Amino acid sequence: MAKVKTSYFCQNCGAQSAKWVGKCSSCGEWNTYVEEVIQKDEPQKGQWKQSSFGDKRVAKPKRLQEIDFESQPRIVTADQELNRVLGGGIVPGSLVLIGGEPGIGKSTLMLQIAISLQGKKVLYVSGEESEMQIKMRAERMSVKSETCYILSETSTQQIFQQIEQLEPDLLVIDSIQTLHSSYVESAAGSISQVRECTAELMKYAKETGVPVFLIGHITKEGTIAGPKILEHMVDTVLQFEGDRHMAYRILRTTKNRFGSTSELGIYEMRSDGLRTVSNPSEILLSQRDENLCGVSIGATLEGNRPLLIEIQSLVSPATYGTPQRSSTGFDAKRLNMLLAVLEKRGGMRLGNQDVFLNVAGGIKVEDPALDLTICVSVISSHQDISIDSTKCFAAEVGLGGEIRAVNRIETRIAEAAKLGFKEIYVSKYNTKGLDTSKLGIQVKAFSKLEEVYKDLFA
Repeated sequence: MAKVKTSYFCQNCGAQSAKWVGKCSSCGEWNTYVEEVIQKDEPQKGQWKQSSFGDKRVAKPKRLQEIDFESQPRIVTADQELNRVLGGGIVPGSLVLIGGEPGIGKSTLMLQIAISLQGKKVLYVSGEESEMQIKMRAERMSVKSETCYILSETSTQQIFQQIEQLEPDLLVIDSIQTLHSSYVESAAGSISQVRECTAELMKYAKETGVPVFLIGHITKEGTIAGPKILEHMVDTVLQFEGDRHMAYRILRTTKNRFGSTSELGIYEMRSDGLRTVSNPSEILLSQRDENLCGVSIGATLEGNRPLLIEIQSLVSPATYGTPQRSSTGFDAKRLNMLLAVLEKRGGMRLGNQDVFLNVAGGIKVEDPALDLTICVSVISSHQDISIDSTKCFAAEVGLGGEIRAVNRIETRIAEAAKLGFKEIYVSKYNTKGLDTSKLGIQVKAFSKLEEVYKDLFA
């Protein structure tokens, strides 16, 4: 019997060392090295080999001009939100990793996509659920498919044997942390197993042109479980976010080799599956019968999609010595900066006031075009003066109290007009060359924060 070989791997970056070290020389993290078995078994006669699929010709270097580039059409799914996030559809031969908290709906989303791809042979491999459990979830969706195949297996060797027989057009792995390869003698979910299984799937995807979706677990810090190299190996990393106690889910992309990383998709979780939300502005604006103090509407952009979201503020005298500054869905440091501008340039006495800020709908925004919306909302709550619900705002606020221009103002104004708003407050530097007569909404342009204050509250 051969001696068992072990080595030490960094849990953060996947670096390998012959002995344990306190600080990783690659990523600089401390106490991240763990010992794992690296002894590999030689394939026996008749056993499946990793190179049994695809072209076996030896790769040779080519000049860039000699490479034949043929534009392969993307696989367009029935899920328009997923198509937008991926950059127009699924790229053939791509490796996509989707992560999210337990119970957020990752398996439901991927099963829904697998069933909806009519005319495409899809293999859904589950290492966490039995075939009957997947069937029960599919029955709730009330969608039938003749080309979706289910396989409950965790061994990569067995999975690739079934792939060779079925030859699917799309492969879904649920999840990558449950797979194990017989070439690595360590437990499923370990660093070496995740890296080896992902490498085998990546080789399969690149050689055959079949897109592969990997569902990944996340740690308590919110990052993808396993080695950091996992995110470097895949082509696209998607993050499925949302509160399990709320009905809406958000699909973001943090890495995309074939499209933008600023797009997002919005879903509504229902008893029969996930429903795509084509007009998210309507769900992000709460329905109310009367105007409330501290509530204002801002026009923002997420990728190419314009959104109108509701900003809620509450300003009240501090009960304790140190005033509280709490922000949900918005950067707390930028909120403190805007409060300092209001106090210095606007004369607002906020030093002894508690300020609470909330972005309605449970989403997180970083667009500086919401600065004016937040300032107006804080002033409204501080002075107990409500803002007309037919007004919205789209401008950045500088440290001098000036109203700065934002990009793609026409798209923001058009979205506000479509939703029935009558007035929108923007920077006067955004109105150069802007034809406001055909927009169907009154555009008010200002250059100073005090001018906005006089127009709204004077």
